[in-house]
Amino acid sequence: MTTGFKRVPALDKCFGILDLLSKSKHPLGISEISRMLKYNRSTVFNTVYTLVDHSILEKKAHNKFHFGTKLYLLSKAANRRSDLIQTVHPYLEAINRKTRLMVFLGIRSGVKAVIIDKVDSAFDIKVMSEVGMRIPLLAGAGGKALLSLLPEDEIDKILSKNKLRKFTAFSCTDKARYKAMIQETKKTKIAFDMEEYIEGIQAFAVPLNLNRQGVAAAIWAVGLKNQIKKEHIKPYSGYLKGIVAEIEARFTTL
Repeated sequence: MTTGFKRVPALDKCFGILDLLSKSKHPLGISEISRMLKYNRSTVFNTVYTLVDHSILEKKAHNKFHFGTKLYLLSKAANRRSDLIQTVHPYLEAINRKTRLMVFLGIRSGVKAVIIDKVDSAFDIKVMSEVGMRIPLLAGAGGKALLSLLPEDEIDKILSKNKLRKFTAFSCTDKARYKAMIQETKKTKIAFDMEEYIEGIQAFAVPLNLNRQGVAAAIWAVGLKNQIKKEHIKPYSGYLKGIVAEIEARFTTL
């Protein structure tokens, strides 16, 4: 943590409210926010209405609040200027052209993988995953790739505190076996999902070591089972690992 500055509690509370709303499927009211965050109601009231005044939040029906147009515009501007997204996006397009699969760039946020960029498949059938979507970290190839970037003790901590869900008949719910998959990804730099998260969907994922403290990123390519033949696994794996090596080399010079 940077030293030599004094934290601003009001900003901590502001971002606490924004984070809570980002995880809620529905708009929330002042009392709900106050109760869920254990903040003083008047503090929440003043913070929320200040954010409304800046169009960061909007007031919905029944005195509920959610994200406003200004926040959307700020997020779009941030995405355009993000060196991570700007650097990686052409590679996502290259992977898409070669494999014809959907390609995602994601980062870890707690026990979620957050999609921050994507390129859709050339096929009409697409996996319904949008930028900003949060996916369980303990699910699919992308999660394994992100977990493989963490120290062993942190992996153990996440596994001990969270249950492995049986998303499909192919999901792994044995923690020792799941950790072995993560360790294999650490060694081979590639993770697989053979219908473990969504039935009929397969994926490849590669961890991205960006040498940035606190940032765990990964790229994963996703397609229907009939798009990914057994003979594709080896060449696609080698291609994705080669792409990652190029990206990582670029980030050492940025």
